[in-house]
Amino acid sequence: QVRLMESGGGLVQTGESLTLSCVASGSILSINSMAWYRQAPGKGRELVAGIISGGSTSYADSVKGRFTISRDNAKNMVYLQMNSLKPEDTAVYYCNANVRSRVSLSGDYWGQGTQVTVSS
Repeated sequence: QVRLMESGGGLVQTGESLTLSCVASGSILSINSMAWYRQAPGKGRELVAGIISGGSTSYADSVKGRFTISRDNAKNMVYLQMNSLKPEDTAVYYCNANVRSRVSLSGDYWGQGTQVTVSS
């Protein structure tokens, strides 16, 4: 069993910053990739940023230059530094990890989500 737990969401004003954190725990042999997704009210879930084990990153066009994803492999953690936040960044943010465990070479796991609200 693998669990992901996010933290760091909250209410901020336009232009402010937040950092989200996510820790993976359980029967983990290695983590292939980690990512942040978000889902705004009435919209589908979208990929915000991803990072693979080698450190390569990718970002949605809407957050490039404002958000930075990073990970601590030793702690099985991933972070999302969000700067210059806009009201359109308001969403529930979910942590995702693709994990190699004792029962699967490649399993996808999700956190419960953390709310980010940006007021104008």
